Amino acid sequence: MTVIADARELQDEIVRLRHRLHQEPEIGLDLPRTQEKVLEALHGLPFEITLGQDTTSVTAVLRGTAGLDQPAARNDDAAAAGAGSSASGERPVVLLRGDMDGLPVQETTGVDYSSRIDGAMHACGHDLHTAMLAGAATLLAERRHQLAGDVVLMFQPGEEGCDGAGVMIREGVLDAAGKRPDAAFGMHVMAGLEPNARFFTKPDILMSASDGLFVTVHGAGGHGSAPHSAKDPVTAVSEMVTALQVMITRQFNMFDPVVLTVGLLQAGTKRNVIPESARFEATVRTFSEASREKMMTAVPQLLEGIAAAHGLAVTVDYQPEYPLTVTDVDETHNAERIITSLFGDERYSRMAQPLGGSEDFSRVLAEVPGSFICLSAAAPGEDHRAAPFNHSPFATFDDNVLADGTALYAELALTRIAELAAGRTR
Repeated sequence: MTVIADARELQDEIVRLRHRLHQEPEIGLDLPRTQEKVLEALHGLPFEITLGQDTTSVTAVLRGTAGLDQPAARNDDAAAAGAGSSASGERPVVLLRGDMDGLPVQETTGVDYSSRIDGAMHACGHDLHTAMLAGAATLLAERRHQLAGDVVLMFQPGEEGCDGAGVMIREGVLDAAGKRPDAAFGMHVMAGLEPNARFFTKPDILMSASDGLFVTVHGAGGHGSAPHSAKDPVTAVSEMVTALQVMITRQFNMFDPVVLTVGLLQAGTKRNVIPESARFEATVRTFSEASREKMMTAVPQLLEGIAAAHGLAVTVDYQPEYPLTVTDVDETHNAERIITSLFGDERYSRMAQPLGGSEDFSRVLAEVPGSFICLSAAAPGEDHRAAPFNHSPFATFDDNVLADGTALYAELALTRIAELAAGRTR
């Protein structure tokens, strides 16, 4: 049977796992119940499994047996694992990643498998990623004899702002097979953007860099009726929020966009009390290293100038977070070719421009040639442009894409390992 046919045979099993994960979302780097479900799905399959130290990650290595000198190894998992390990230095390695964490969002979708955890939801589709990668583990294990190389499955916690990929890299996920991967692929479902079941990506810059801005203005409190006797931080903060937007339009090229959004603004306790301080937090998205570096200098300079003009002090904490997600051009072309060979040209779109979101899979792509593929799980037959998007408490994701995502994960590893082993690297 084909990979797609086998994946569709597993559809019900993959859906059940996805629903179990969705009902019990966990947030951050510590996902013990999620890890338990992944280990349960991998149980009995011939993977070498390593658990994270500082996070509840799961790294699973499958040693392919094709081309080994021990024919009996196909029926002897221990022998095959040993032979694969000894040969792995010369054999290709492909890494596949699925993130597992949820978000601090109260679910309002009304689906019958809604979250049972108050204040937590799989609002970004990571439950689908985990279920699809677990399904791919079964497909790859069944085709172990076809693999002239090794596959690393990276089940990652903490994508949502906790840099789980960075933690897993520090703990050795990129060396889990005995050598660095020759190619790495991640996948992400979207609740909209494209019609249902459409795959899409692009070469080079795929997603923005993400940084955090944390600002506190220090004033002197007083009575609202006598602002001249105090040092009002509220007016300074208000000016800063507006001035940041103006600065971006005056100092940055509109064709190299910068997006700064203030998501938190705090000051005071009562309308007639001038507070001692005021603060705000913002997210900063940039699409080039040049703009990112310039923002790190321009923002503090602007805010310190405004504070000084008001006779106030300011603390500016500009925290670099995730780098640009940059896909390898050749591996993205390989992914495009594999997608269209599996599903046809009509199921694939090359994106015209990057996405404004950010991804810690960018850390993997900075180390290993690879690509990151989006899959629309928008409700079939509905307007995908109007659908509640990822991170919304109303966001829903169509179970019907699970089998195809599973098949693509598996085929990316099967095809690229075969090509790399044959010397056809591109």
